[in-house]
Amino acid sequence: MTQPSDAPGVSKLAFSYKGFRFFWLTTLLVSFSVQIMSVSIAWQIYDVTGSAFLLGLVGLSLFLPALLLILVTGLASDRFNRRMIMAICLGVELLCALGFLTLVNAEAHEVWPIFIILVMLGTARAFWGPAAQSLAPNLVPPEALSNAITVNASAWQFAGITGPAIGGLLYGVAPTAAFGTAAGLLGLAMVVVLLIPKPMQRSSRQATSLETMFAGFRYIFSNKVVLGAISLDMFAVLMGGAVALLPIYAKDILHSGPQELGLLRAAPGVGAIIMALFLTRFPIRDHAGKALFIFVGLFGLFTVVFGLSTTAWLSIPALTLVGAADMVSVTIRETIMQLWTPEAVRGRVNAVNSVFIGASNELGEFRAGSVAALIGPVPAVVIGGVGAMMVAAVWSRAFPELREQKNLDKKMA
Repeated sequence: MTQPSDAPGVSKLAFSYKGFRFFWLTTLLVSFSVQIMSVSIAWQIYDVTGSAFLLGLVGLSLFLPALLLILVTGLASDRFNRRMIMAICLGVELLCALGFLTLVNAEAHEVWPIFIILVMLGTARAFWGPAAQSLAPNLVPPEALSNAITVNASAWQFAGITGPAIGGLLYGVAPTAAFGTAAGLLGLAMVVVLLIPKPMQRSSRQATSLETMFAGFRYIFSNKVVLGAISLDMFAVLMGGAVALLPIYAKDILHSGPQELGLLRAAPGVGAIIMALFLTRFPIRDHAGKALFIFVGLFGLFTVVFGLSTTAWLSIPALTLVGAADMVSVTIRETIMQLWTPEAVRGRVNAVNSVFIGASNELGEFRAGSVAALIGPVPAVVIGGVGAMMVAAVWSRAFPELREQKNLDKKMA
């Protein structure tokens, strides 16, 4: 790490450390590029095909590489320089953005080349995730890790709010403007990530074998704190996710238009950023484990409120509170997980975590859509919110070690 945790005058503010400042800027640039490309790719595919099914394949094309390469991506993060892995991934993503730019310039009417590039993009992101998640603890001392996770999350939340709107505007001007901007942001991110000072990283020296490749799984299932943190997120989001049903709510329940839909989509991000700013000023210093379960429960409760709402002026604040509660749980959960995971297996553990997060998001949308098709959108959202509260209650009993975690500066004694 850049500074020993027991050094006098150690700052708890992540921005006090030069390496983290460049890391945060990289996250911001990449997040904006991801949002711009996501909106543009969706428009491009739907414009060419008019197929909702192919739109659904976009997420699957991006997720499958992470699932299939889970044993390789984490091991690479533990064995090789994480900063260089991130730089290589950004280079591949830049080539993908240029590939999309070439396709729109050629006015191609076939979509199969788009999906080939999407698989390449998903492969780059599969290696990026474990490396980026594992690098932050190398850039700040343990005392600043909670602040680092909160501040870094605010970067992609901000991009998640404004990026789609910017991407839509750029695509409206010209598809080349959207993909060209995304490529420019990725090129700049490549430069910035190389400005991160070389961190102290203890690389894994174990010979490559099935045992070393499965070390992340083995560690997770042997450590109740890490297992509880990862599985809590997976099942709470799996049950409580309602994003896929927002278009139905906007049109059929709130009787609103696309402007209100935009506000609904932005509301969780707004709540997350507000909470992130609050946590940077007033970090959680005690009873972190109990706070984690309380805010996961609140995530479910506010989801229920949104599900029962019939007016936009209740739905939007409810979703804002959903985002705020989720930000608290993300900060606590990720900090505890990084703190409890040894450096030697951190990449492999984060690879598993990345896949679990992706699975919960993808399967959460599938769960919401499937249940809504059977019993309607309102019961689907309400049942999901109640389910998230039940997950918090059950996990609190099942993982007492996680519940009794006291603070975010060190492991529980």
